[in-house]
Amino acid sequence: MISYRTAAVGALLGALPCLFTALAAPPAQAHGAPTDPVSRTFACSPEGGGAARSAACRAARATGDPDAADWDNLRIAGVAGKDRERIPDGKLCSGGLEAYRGLDLPRADWPSTRLSAGADLTLTYRSTIPHTGTFELYLTKEGYDPKLPLKWSDLEAKPFATAKDPALVDEAYHIKATLPDGRTGRQLLYTIWRNTSTPDTYYSCSDVVLGAPAKDSPGAAPSSDAAAPPPQTATEPSRAAATPSRATSRTSSAAADEGDSNTTPVLLAGGASVLVLGTGVAAAVRRRRPSR
Repeated sequence: MISYRTAAVGALLGALPCLFTALAAPPAQAHGAPTDPVSRTFACSPEGGGAARSAACRAARATGDPDAADWDNLRIAGVAGKDRERIPDGKLCSGGLEAYRGLDLPRADWPSTRLSAGADLTLTYRSTIPHTGTFELYLTKEGYDPKLPLKWSDLEAKPFATAKDPALVDEAYHIKATLPDGRTGRQLLYTIWRNTSTPDTYYSCSDVVLGAPAKDSPGAAPSSDAAAPPPQTATEPSRAAATPSRATSRTSSAAADEGDSNTTPVLLAGGASVLVLGTGVAAAVRRRRPSR
């Protein structure tokens, strides 16, 4: 009996280092990117479905880091609003990050979403951890050529919509806006999310195909005599398919946000639990040691 107890206690003591490591590790954090209109990062991720197998996404993976599957982790710390100084022309979609450089490829077959110029828009920006911050939405100017590298001068100087500290609902932020008039064909919607609860800024490119605005009312579907946008290819996801269901849960494999305030209590609580457990085990060994 004594040998059995000794073995059990020894096994428990041996597991303490692993337990301490598990408790001390900071929780994995999730971040975000647009899923509707679908962003290049999400479309080309393992969760992008058929869009991930498109020629554009295959080329992006071949050009960039094939292991950079963290579609929700395209972020830069410490930008402080100086986006145009920090990110060079031609690298807006990657944020200048080498692992995501494939997203900057100039081509006209990126998976896209059909919209109407001048219509109401609700941008769905998926995230599972709420952060405070401001969203800015930009649209390329008329005459934008997707076969040329995207430059800051291709975007308007000011965003056509902003949203400060929106609520996280159903694992997503829902940004309501009205698209500008005077755009047709293939354009690009550029989203900047400036966090205030972390030092990070997120960048996303969503390819869209704009039809002529409806004549009846803003936000209405184009009438039959309106000019229709070019047909989408089979690899372009529908807007419903691009938005994950609530049942889908995902935790980013990226490192935790530096600005999240819940990391320290977890570390302290984990360490205290290990110390209490170790003390209890030692006491149990002393109580059960047979007298000589």
